[in-house]
Amino acid sequence: MGLDIYLGSLTRYYAREWESIAQQAAREMGVEFQVIRQHDPPDAISDPEQIRPAVFAWREALSQGLGENLPTALDWDEGPASPYFTDKPTWDCYADLILWAAYDEQRHLSRPEQHVDDWSKDPAYRLSIVDVGKGLYSQLYEITWWLPGDFEFVFKADDVGGNEIWFGSSSGLLRQLRNLNHRTWQAEPGFIRQWRRDLGEHGARLGEGAKFAFAVLYELAAAAVEHQLPMLMDW
Repeated sequence: MGLDIYLGSLTRYYAREWESIAQQAAREMGVEFQVIRQHDPPDAISDPEQIRPAVFAWREALSQGLGENLPTALDWDEGPASPYFTDKPTWDCYADLILWAAYDEQRHLSRPEQHVDDWSKDPAYRLSIVDVGKGLYSQLYEITWWLPGDFEFVFKADDVGGNEIWFGSSSGLLRQLRNLNHRTWQAEPGFIRQWRRDLGEHGARLGEGAKFAFAVLYELAAAAVEHQLPMLMDW
């Protein structure tokens, strides 16, 4: 079960009119590639003309439910011509990034040098999520969808498919990623792009995996803010 990050309209996402990095590579090589997703029901609707109104209704209900907590109502382009972007941080590297952030918050604990297989039981991570939505990296822990809009809070609600998940803000995520870089690596943009090209190998040390996942998320979060489109984890 691989981890992908999708950035684009929700109509395109649910209609499956997008390709992951692995799908794109398989298509270019002429290799058959089958995608099996954990949350895909066999009878899922795939017609964009049926999906789009459902997305609009869900977005309006969510905006009304959040009310004055939002600076402006949720809004983004759900048209067929809106762009999409995707990348694959891998679960291992994503876990490394989560722990890199958690140990920056819990500086009284010693950060491990090697990858931690069961990161959900790590003491720094457990301390950092005691109060979800608080702390330096609240937009990173537990969040699986980031919506356009400039807000700092996180919240739990149903997605368009009726699955209860944690939501955050792409603007808030980008700010927190920049803060993580400032507090730990202080890397210039060129180095971050190099991390994306050169790192990400399976079995890498925690710090290297964290750099790779950071580069992936940082680039996509910046694009999410620029294009004002939802960003979400897909597996």
